Amino acid sequence: MPKIAEILSEQFEGKEVEIAGWIYRTRSSGSLVFVVLRDSSGIVQVTVNKEDVPEEDFLAAEKALVESSVIVSGAVAGDDRAPGGFEIRAKSFRVIGFADKYPITKDQSTEFLLDKRHLWIRSRKMTNMMKVRSTVFGAIHDFFRNNGYYEVQAPILTPAMVEGGSTLFKVDYYEKEVYLAQSWQLYAEAMVMALEKIYCIAPSFRAEKFRTTRHLTEYWHAEMEIAWAGMDECIEEGEKLISHICLQVAEKNRSELEALGRDPEYLESQVPPFPRMKYDKAVKMLQKQGMDIEWGKDLRTLEERALMGEFDKPLIVTHYPKDIMAFYKPRDPEDPKVALCFDFIAPETGDEIIGGSERDADIEELKKSLEREGEDVSNYEWYLDTRRYGSVQHSGFGVGIDRVVQWICGLQHIRDAVPFPRTVARYYP
Repeated sequence: MPKIAEILSEQFEGKEVEIAGWIYRTRSSGSLVFVVLRDSSGIVQVTVNKEDVPEEDFLAAEKALVESSVIVSGAVAGDDRAPGGFEIRAKSFRVIGFADKYPITKDQSTEFLLDKRHLWIRSRKMTNMMKVRSTVFGAIHDFFRNNGYYEVQAPILTPAMVEGGSTLFKVDYYEKEVYLAQSWQLYAEAMVMALEKIYCIAPSFRAEKFRTTRHLTEYWHAEMEIAWAGMDECIEEGEKLISHICLQVAEKNRSELEALGRDPEYLESQVPPFPRMKYDKAVKMLQKQGMDIEWGKDLRTLEERALMGEFDKPLIVTHYPKDIMAFYKPRDPEDPKVALCFDFIAPETGDEIIGGSERDADIEELKKSLEREGEDVSNYEWYLDTRRYGSVQHSGFGVGIDRVVQWICGLQHIRDAVPFPRTVARYYP
């Protein structure tokens, strides 16, 4: 049974086909019923003529509402008025499941569509996004596997924090308290000493009380760790990864991108090198723009978006102040007040899509940083063992996959880059 996208070509004109799908739109006019049918590949018009189908099929076509599931057989014919330039002139129209009156109509509120997300994901916009999203995930796997990385997994339930205690989700674990993982990183630093080049794609959880267009409490994270490599080598891997993702989507999802209003050639232009800027320069640039920002403060959404005004490729900001960075990010030996770390900020959205760093190899510095953050160092003894037994220079980064999808698809809000978003205010459906 061919897909709709396959039959929208001249090679099928005049041929008999059978397709399965759901009613996307329908209207009747006397002895004719015009049905636009959808499947996962596209939409096609089906004309049901009372004279050409069994009576029960015609009555079913008149009765069937939007989202009824059907199997249709008939001949493909060219028609400039039909979506895609072809239609199917039905000889059989079997309704497999009659749908109730569909609750989603034009001009529904955002909250209503979120409540009905289980149905809204059938929309063309969401379908196109999910196809791009699938390509993005596949491209990440391809990149790492084709460049000598091993895929490994880390626990979701963890005894310690990675990014900050205030953003941890606590979980009861047999009368003990553990946390949902913010990142695989601590475990990655153990595994990288065995496999040298590793990656993982997994969900991460952060209890950040942000109500913004770029924050989710549950999001998909692609992370990598590489031994014998410093910050610069790690940045280069990030550049190549983002470029590979963009080129794969441009190649495989041209029709979906165009339906979303995106130019595939824009993605094809996302090739290294990407522009780089130290935090110091970024702060001075923002201050010149009249923004109220002091050295030593992290860049907020507003500042990151202001920085991207003149860039059409991701901007790599490096050497953030050590005092606002996670405990494992080392001081720059040439300027101890900053850390050997970096963020990639996407053009257009101005959102951080990659965050990474070299990893601190100094046990005493790690202990001091943990103590400053109020952590019990004894909870990290296993992690400190990775420094005691043959530690080497190593680095890594994490990619916010949902933000990458948001940028690539040109979406205003990150909740539209995932099928079922989880935010401060939403965990249903």
